[in-house]
Amino acid sequence: MSMKSTELEALIKKAIPGSEIEIKDLAGDDNHYSIVIKSDAFRGKTRIEQHQIVYGALEEKMGNKLHALQVKTIST
Repeated sequence: MSMKSTELEALIKKAIPGSEIEIKDLAGDDNHYSIVIKSDAFRGKTRIEQHQIVYGALEEKMGNKLHALQVKTIST
């Protein structure tokens, strides 16, 4: 299975409103992405907590519709 970048972006924006998102499809297969997310929601949180927010937004999609995700979070 695969996930379009628009679906990935919509899930992140729903969970982290107002975030700025840059997505790159690393393999051209809608299954391996790199994502950079800038948000106030990350302020004061550890890197692990920031990534937990992102993976929580993906619900059950990670490992099912989405195989690999490289995440970079930036607090604004």
